[in-house]
Formats: sequence, structure tokens, C-alpha cells
Amino acid sequence: MSLRTPLGKVLGRGSAKQGVAHWWAQRVSAVALVPLTLWFAFQVVHLPTTDQFAVREWIASGLNPVLLVLLVGTIAWHSALGVQVVLEDYVPNKAVKLTALLANTFIHVVVAFAASYAVLRIAFTTLAQG
Repeated sequence: MSLRTPLGKVLGRGSAKQGVAHWWAQRVSAVALVPLTLWFAFQVVHLPTTDQFAVREWIASGLNPVLLVLLVGTIAWHSALGVQVVLEDYVPNKAVKLTALLANTFIHVVVAFAASYAVLRIAFTTLAQG
């Protein structure tokens, strides 16, 4: 039996102050996605053709590879943050939650690197050929 009051038991066991950084990261990535997504949608709609070679040329031209890599990275980051919140809130089993959080991070990093690699490979091989 403890002689401590309920307030005394919880003092020092408050927030770890990590939620605010996570919240800000989600908002910043969402704001960054607005112009990147609008740029991408505008570019795709105004492609003269959906021919593979025309798309490869578009990917390799100007700032498009840089903006595409930024779009891919921002989407992966924003998605990973969102899935993390869902897993933390709705998976009750600690072992399953930890496994799912690790898988979430791993999958998002792999997808971001694979997509970035694809964009850069297309850009550099198209530039080297043309």
C-alpha cells in the first residue's frame, strides 16, 4: 500500500514531448505536397503524349527529376507518419505494434529509395543517350 496521492504517482510521467514534432512533421509534409502535387498533375495533364519515350524525355528534362524525387520522398515521409499514427492508436498488442512500426518504416524507406532510383536512372540514361 502506498501513502502517495494520485497526483504524486503521476508526476514526472507526463508527455515525452515527441508528439508535437510528429504533428509538425505531418503538417509540413502536407504543405510541401500541395505545390508538388499540383505541379505533377499539371505536368501529366499537359504531356503531349503518353508514349514511353516522351515520358522518359519529360522525366529527364529540366528540373523534373529533382521535383519528382522531392515528390516521392515527401509522399513516402507523409505516408509513413500517417500509418505510424494509425498503428500506434489502433494496434493493442505491443509485439505486433512494434513489428508493424518497424515494417512500416522499412517499407516506406525501400519504396522511396526504389522510386528515387528509378527516376534518377531514367533521367541519367536518357540524358546519356540523347
